[in-house]
Amino acid sequence: MEEFDRLVEVVATLRSPEGCPWDREQDHQSLKHYLLEEVYEVLEAADTGADEKLCGELGDVLLMIVMYAQIAAEQNGFNISDVIACITAKLIYRHPHVFGDVEVAESDEVVDNWEQLKRHEADTGPRQSALDGVPKALPALQQAQELQKKAARVGFDWDSIEGPWRKLFEEIEELREAAGSGQDEAIAHELGDLLIAVVNLGRFLDVYAEDALRAGNRRFEQRFRQVEQQAAATGRELSEMTLEELDELWEQAKIAQNR
Repeated sequence: MEEFDRLVEVVATLRSPEGCPWDREQDHQSLKHYLLEEVYEVLEAADTGADEKLCGELGDVLLMIVMYAQIAAEQNGFNISDVIACITAKLIYRHPHVFGDVEVAESDEVVDNWEQLKRHEADTGPRQSALDGVPKALPALQQAQELQKKAARVGFDWDSIEGPWRKLFEEIEELREAAGSGQDEAIAHELGDLLIAVVNLGRFLDVYAEDALRAGNRRFEQRFRQVEQQAAATGRELSEMTLEELDELWEQAKIAQNR
């Protein structure tokens, strides 16, 4: 805890009248953007598997947490000790199979108990819906997956993966029909339904749609950059090449990436 205490002291100094003007200007609202950015940098570091980078990015997130707590303490609210005490108590409360006498046979039972306990916690109040507790600010794909997981826990789910497959192709056809109508609102509506169907299929395949899309984005970026390099080697711009030539370069980049 010595290093953590030192971090708390450093942040308090930065926020003091003798500290840093930028740090003193921050409040809970202004830090939201920075916290979100740092969390995404943690995800990127985790995806790369680079421990040193992940360690550094986790430190940046920890800094944001300490900053939030310091600002609250200056306003006679909570402090970092309250934050730690809160999460410690919550972990003990939500793990009665570890710290109490509740017995569980598998991880699914742990999740079920966790959700039941969350519904009755005093800090959140009684839950009005099985879908309560999914943050509105989550990325849309992740939000869709969490909503579907919660609905599934109360029995609103397909009996087998064949259901999500059928729904996927059904939504594709409905999007095709909407596209044929030329009505923008209908097209957006059906595209949203199709994306939800894809996320639901991913859930049955034990794939997080948000992670899958982020990985897909990385592959696309890598391949496209390779295409740019291959085109540059010929002394031509991409805009000067035919679709067939670009497709050939893309396939070459794909083969190289798969190696």
